[in-house]
Amino acid sequence: MGDLVLIPKKYRCLSGSGLKILAVLTMLADHIGATFPRSTAAIVLQLGKRRLMLYTVLRFIGRLSFPIFAFLLVEGFLHTHDRERYGIRLAIFALLSELPWNLLHAATWRYGTQNVFFTLLLGYCGLCLIEKIQKENGKNPRTIFLLIIAFAVSSVLKADYGSSGFGFILMLYLLREQPLFQAVVGACFLTSRWQAGLAFIPIGLYNGKRGFIQGKAISVLFYAIYPVHMLILYWIKKNTIGY
Repeated sequence: MGDLVLIPKKYRCLSGSGLKILAVLTMLADHIGATFPRSTAAIVLQLGKRRLMLYTVLRFIGRLSFPIFAFLLVEGFLHTHDRERYGIRLAIFALLSELPWNLLHAATWRYGTQNVFFTLLLGYCGLCLIEKIQKENGKNPRTIFLLIIAFAVSSVLKADYGSSGFGFILMLYLLREQPLFQAVVGACFLTSRWQAGLAFIPIGLYNGKRGFIQGKAISVLFYAIYPVHMLILYWIKKNTIGY
């Protein structure tokens, strides 16, 4: 099954940096559409009585972002030289992003759901536990119990994409050697957001190279885009159309 590829190697032209840029751009499209629904109600295309709205286009594009971010998380897990530092970085940005997330979605300090960094953090913990279970050949019930706890937390915490996002990340890791099967399962996984399956096209174009986004400073900048852009969108919304 490992020979079944989604896209032949000679056509894979996207580096990890290219995927990161695409993930950010699709995320921005999604959040702009969600933040300014009235401003994005313009008609892009009309065929008879059917209208294609800019809002619909932006949210459609935005569905690609989470699967790409999840795929990049798995790649980071596989290639990082310091698993602990990687996890701490995710935890720090999960905490830093919570206030911008709350302000953007409810203009308040507290909100009923948590930002996607918590989903990525829990998924990362799940990857560490899956790897440990594989090394232990499933003989340590404590590790399996911790994995179940991580899954339960992903459900109770109400982080963006929740337990389905957690399971999606684990699926990407477990099927990493079967890209075609991974794409088929992944396209069916987030059933409430079926457009996310299209993300496996750029994922299939990934060539395994890091690209130009390297080094600690630029990596931290990539993480910082998430909370910073939410603060900017919140400020624009508050000072233009109110809340």
